[in-house]
Amino acid sequence: MTGPGVERNVVYGMYSGLALLLDIHRPERPKGLGVLFVGGSGWEAPLDWSAAGLKDKESQLEGWLPALLGHGFTVFCINHRAAPRFRYPAALQDVQRALRFVRCHSGGYGVDPARIGAVAGSSGAHLACLAAMMGAGGMEGDDDPVNRESATLQCLVLREAPTDLLNMAMEGDAEGSAYARAFMEGGGRVLPTDPSTYAEASPITYVSHNAPPVLLIHGDADSCVPYRQSVAMAAALVSAGVDSRLVTIPGGLHAPDFGAQGPLHPGWPDYLGEMVSWLDGHLLR
Repeated sequence: MTGPGVERNVVYGMYSGLALLLDIHRPERPKGLGVLFVGGSGWEAPLDWSAAGLKDKESQLEGWLPALLGHGFTVFCINHRAAPRFRYPAALQDVQRALRFVRCHSGGYGVDPARIGAVAGSSGAHLACLAAMMGAGGMEGDDDPVNRESATLQCLVLREAPTDLLNMAMEGDAEGSAYARAFMEGGGRVLPTDPSTYAEASPITYVSHNAPPVLLIHGDADSCVPYRQSVAMAAALVSAGVDSRLVTIPGGLHAPDFGAQGPLHPGWPDYLGEMVSWLDGHLLR
C-alpha cells in the first residue's frame, strides 16, 4: 500500500502460531519519520473472540493519532502478548520485535531506520521505555533478517509511564498495584515474591547516558500510576545527562485525555503540541 491511509493487520512476528499484528497509519505528507505507538492496557487483553486488539483502542487513537499524522509522522500501532495468558517478558519481547520489523522494512514504509521514535501510554509507555532504556542491538547471524536489526529508539514521548514496578506494586493504589503484580506474576498476588524480578522489568533500572531523549507527560492527580513514577524517572534521566523533560498536567487523572472528557482544561499545557515538538526536535536532527 502507498499513499495516505491505514494498512491493517500486518504480521510483524509469529509466536507459537500466534500472529503479532500492527497497523500502519500513513500521513498525507510524510517526512520519513516513524513512530511506534503502544497503547495502554494494564498489560492485559480480554480473552474474547469479539474483543478489540490493543492497537484498536479508539480512546487513545482518537486523542493522539491525528496530531501525529497531521505533522507527517508514519505511525505503527501494535498488538502485543498480554496477561492473563502471557506475563513478563513476553510483551517486552514483542515491542522489541516490532521495532526490529519496522526498521527492517523501513524502506518500503518510507521511513528512515535511524529516525524512529515512540509515543506510548500507561503500560504501553512502560514497555516502550523499557525497550528504549535496554537498547538491544541486532542478533548477529540470526536466520531471520528482522532479528538482525536493532530494537532501539531515537526518542520517546511517554504518557503516565510506570517506571519502577516494585514501587508501583507496593505503593500504588489497588488498581495499579494489581495490574503490576498480574503482569509480573499472575493475578491474586498480594505482595511481590521476587523484588529483583520487578527491578529487572523496570525502566528506571537501566537509565544511563546512552538513553534516548525522553518527554514524560503525567497528571499529578493520577493514582493508578502515581505521578511520582515520572518524577523519579525524570530525575534519573537528568542525573545521567539525558535530554529529558516532565510536562505536568495539573489535576490530571489516569486517562488518555487526563480526565478532561472534552476540551483541554484552561491552564493545562498543550501536551499534543509538546509531543510533536519533541519528536520533530529529536528525529529531524
